[in-house]
Amino acid sequence: MDMPIRMLLIGAPESEFRRAAQLAQEAGAAVDMADDCDEALAALRANTGDLVMIDVELDVRYFLSQLRTERFTLPVLACGIDAPAERAVAAIRAGALDYVPLPPQRELIAAAIASVIERRPTEPLARHPALERANELARAVAPSSAAILITGERGSGKEMMARTIHIASGRPNPMLVVECAGVAPEVLRSELFGHEEGAFPGAVARRIGHLEKAGGGTVLLREVGAVAPEIQARLLAVLQEQRLQRVGSEEYVPFQARLIATTGMDLTARVAEGAFRADLLARLGLVRIEVPPLRERGDDIAMLATHFAERLAASDGLPVKPIGDEAMALLRRYDWPGNIRELEDAVHRAMLLSRGNRIEPGDLVLSDGTRLIGRDTAGGERLHVESLVGRTVEEVERELILQTLERCHGNRTSASNILGISVRTMRNKLKAFVEAGIPVSPAA
Repeated sequence: MDMPIRMLLIGAPESEFRRAAQLAQEAGAAVDMADDCDEALAALRANTGDLVMIDVELDVRYFLSQLRTERFTLPVLACGIDAPAERAVAAIRAGALDYVPLPPQRELIAAAIASVIERRPTEPLARHPALERANELARAVAPSSAAILITGERGSGKEMMARTIHIASGRPNPMLVVECAGVAPEVLRSELFGHEEGAFPGAVARRIGHLEKAGGGTVLLREVGAVAPEIQARLLAVLQEQRLQRVGSEEYVPFQARLIATTGMDLTARVAEGAFRADLLARLGLVRIEVPPLRERGDDIAMLATHFAERLAASDGLPVKPIGDEAMALLRRYDWPGNIRELEDAVHRAMLLSRGNRIEPGDLVLSDGTRLIGRDTAGGERLHVESLVGRTVEEVERELILQTLERCHGNRTSASNILGISVRTMRNKLKAFVEAGIPVSPAA
């Protein structure tokens, strides 16, 4: 069963907006409403949607700018009740796909939703065998209620994989996303479990946590390796007992959601260091799906780059420009330490910078302003044999290990695979470096 399209309607809750929401629901969409841009952005951060309709009386340009900044790529339609023509034109120039007049017409609402359904991806674009196997595993386990751990480097597509599983699961409730990294334990505890009024200083009202709010949907824990030990214990109890307690409450409520966790960390190493519970890892990792880094997926780079160019042209109102052969070859050679996100950003910049009829190598610029030209598959300066003369094998090995770890953002599993050594060997090498007084990045 396909998940319904989630539509967010932004504007004052007047009768015409309520009618638009009703027509969207009749067309098969799940509808949320927000009064203003900031409320809408908060709603999208908590549960990203598929389609937005926004009143032209609001600051459409600000809203679309924030969507781009926060990497939301969902289509946006402007709408209004007897709105002046210049407001509709301004909204489209700011990036809205079209203008829908209110009172709403059933056919226009239905057509907008049908268009989103046609464009909606059912799974991450992939040709590489490793990712195809990951997709097959995701489809196989989607209907179950088993917890799933998705591993991979930053920007490799872990959240897209999670959304693929959620959509394929047919769960009627939404997928709620909880950011675990960089969040104070007391804040994360309330985000996950909720709290009762007066449970602690500042708890002025009851709050329902995401684990309860999700109902029978899905809860995605981003970077679960960053969860504090005391919260790990509570999370383990929820998975074991299928029930939870709000902070400050003696009552239990049932836990009905499916839990998906993502991480770029080596959780096995975190367990060995005493930073992560082995029993929680066993529960979360009942099913493990590894998303390979983009640099290992040559054919996928070309396919994704073309997909991004076409999608960004449509969302930004730009002419579709093909990626030239030399530019595509350059994209395939680069190692993409930021993975899919970095590739998408590079293609987006190229679309904006290109002055010709197609994207050429000179249009490909990284976030720091440097061009991809001159970089090799190691992602940096070429390593010449002459530069190794006079150095010991031990020194070269140490630098190779540390630089590979840095390129993998501290992910020991990925670095070990690239170097052709086991994670245990990697761990022993790093321990020896530390004992020898050699600085090792905390991320490693």
